[in-house]
Amino acid sequence: MNDAAWMAAAVALGEGARGTTAPNPNVGSIIVADGTAVGQGWTQPGGRPHAEWMALEAAGARARGATAYVTLEPCAHLSARGPACAGALVEAGLDRVVIALTDPDPRTNGAGAARLREAGVRVETGIGAEGAARSLAGYFTRLRLGRPFITLKLAMSLDGKIALPSGESRWITGEDARAHVHRQRAGCDMILVGRGTLEADAPRLDVRLPGMEDRSPRRALLTRREAPEGWTRLGAPDDVFALGDVNDLLVEGGAGAASAFIAADLVDRMLIYRAPILIGEGKSALGYIGLTALADAHGRWDLSHSEMLGRDRLEVYERVRS
Repeated sequence: MNDAAWMAAAVALGEGARGTTAPNPNVGSIIVADGTAVGQGWTQPGGRPHAEWMALEAAGARARGATAYVTLEPCAHLSARGPACAGALVEAGLDRVVIALTDPDPRTNGAGAARLREAGVRVETGIGAEGAARSLAGYFTRLRLGRPFITLKLAMSLDGKIALPSGESRWITGEDARAHVHRQRAGCDMILVGRGTLEADAPRLDVRLPGMEDRSPRRALLTRREAPEGWTRLGAPDDVFALGDVNDLLVEGGAGAASAFIAADLVDRMLIYRAPILIGEGKSALGYIGLTALADAHGRWDLSHSEMLGRDRLEVYERVRS
């Protein structure tokens, strides 16, 4: 395997930890000696231990003279929760460290790579950066914009309806699509619905996949009134800027909540699950989103991925931002 392939494997390890590490990043790391992986790790729940420590522990003495692949620059700052990863890699005797992305945290930002180079470790950066950036989008968005990376999920018919006029919506999509939604939930720190969805459906918003039941995210409610016990209240979409410990937020329920977040231009990614059915008169997926001219609707979303989930089609759109 080449550097790109090893880094892709490290990204996959980090992606598996997404939704469990906030406010820390979900990093993946692999240590390779003589073409063989001798240690691997990912950021543990709650943010510690870091991925590099887990990989070093697994590799033991085999780390000496080896190459470490890390999806994010090893931390360089002192912490009450543990020593810096850059120093640990130096002490382990790594010959080379390949880093996908520089850490935007001002406590590390370039200092981790510099610490390695000063100790004589060969350092390369930028390999696998695109995949790492997708996986770490929540962490990067929170540090750069002061809010979580926000994904909007919509399950709709071919004609853009999310429910019958009566409000019946279970189930528009099939089992495969619903299982995919649960995997998305498992990768988020918080999941949000609107008051209408809460009162109409009493959603559990948990993860109901075998072996992943403990990955259910915290629940949030968009409402001007009080939120139930155990729920985080957001009075308006802009309240996401106060969620300092949330990297990834999933907006899942209600045309009102979806429209409010789109109108506030706070949606970074849309997951549209489109069922091969027609509803006709019914509840639309979106209401007013602040659009006053059709020309303003173009050029805002790029289709980044699509696939079939049983009979349903998933379309993933990324917000185009300068």
